[in-house]
Amino acid sequence: MRNMSFSLTTAQVRAQTKDVTRRIGWADLKPGERLMAIEKGQGLKKGEKVRRITVIECVSNRKEMLCAITPHEVLREGFPGMSPADFVEMFCRANKCGPRDHVNRIEFRYVEVRHG
Repeated sequence: MRNMSFSLTTAQVRAQTKDVTRRIGWADLKPGERLMAIEKGQGLKKGEKVRRITVIECVSNRKEMLCAITPHEVLREGFPGMSPADFVEMFCRANKCGPRDHVNRIEFRYVEVRHG
């Protein structure tokens, strides 16, 4: 199972108030594929371990222009009260990209993992 980092939205994933994420890359992610949502996967200091949040499952994955995001989609990204323009600015700053760049819009669901 691959890891997917949610370093900017750890709280939203823990609260399960986020069910869409936009990513540069991840074009090969297919519906039905399960992932381990983690706090962060890169930039770990020596001795630090990956901190798991929960298992998620891809519902859909499609390419779209970042600046096409709607207010409803910003809410689904876990940012109530943020405007689409503010979301795009934050995303571009964090990912070193432009508003007209194409990104992967990944819809996911939370999976309850039962043990035993």
